Amino acid sequence: MADVLPSPATGSIIDGVHYYAVRAFYEDTDLSGIVYHANYLRWFERARSDLLDRIGVDQRAAMEAGEGVYSVADLSIRYRAPARLSDTVMLETRVRRIGKASCELNQRAMRDDTLLAEMDVRVGFVSPDGRPRRQPDAWLAAFKTVTPTLQTES
Repeated sequence: MADVLPSPATGSIIDGVHYYAVRAFYEDTDLSGIVYHANYLRWFERARSDLLDRIGVDQRAAMEAGEGVYSVADLSIRYRAPARLSDTVMLETRVRRIGKASCELNQRAMRDDTLLAEMDVRVGFVSPDGRPRRQPDAWLAAFKTVTPTLQTES
């Protein structure tokens, strides 16, 4: 049997929630073996990017076409319990609101049934010069595939 090279990690969307697993490596921890707080932001960003890939939102193509990209406009994070070296952490992402130019999401980092961190984030669609602009209609429709009952707000 021929060896097969692994593919990058991807998440799954189940009942309107995007799940993305990470493992806490040595580089993610501080001297005490606890995951450094800023790494949760990196993990949450990775999960959001995977969610976009899973629903067919191609930010790179939009950027290269001069349309724009998402940019974090606001976030609030609460740390509840520490993740430690070698822990498997499940990142859960839920779409809370879709606006014409922005999206609000809730993200949770879980170790089994233990909530480690929770973040609310709002991303805005911005033009290449950094100005807010309406996100593509195809992207709005893509979010409906995750949460069909979610209404687009003005």
